[in-house]
Amino acid sequence: MADKKPFVLRLDPELLKAVEKWASDEFRSTNGQLEWIISKALKDAGRVKQK
Repeated sequence: MADKKPFVLRLDPELLKAVEKWASDEFRSTNGQLEWIISKALKDAGRVKQK
């Protein structure tokens, strides 16, 4: 597994609540859901290579 770098992320409480609900619906942690959202957005925008 690749090393991961922790950082602080400030979110609007309503936005965080929506992400937490989505994560729960997908059986992921909130952190895992945020990683998935960011990864998908970067791939969709052509910013990272797809595996």
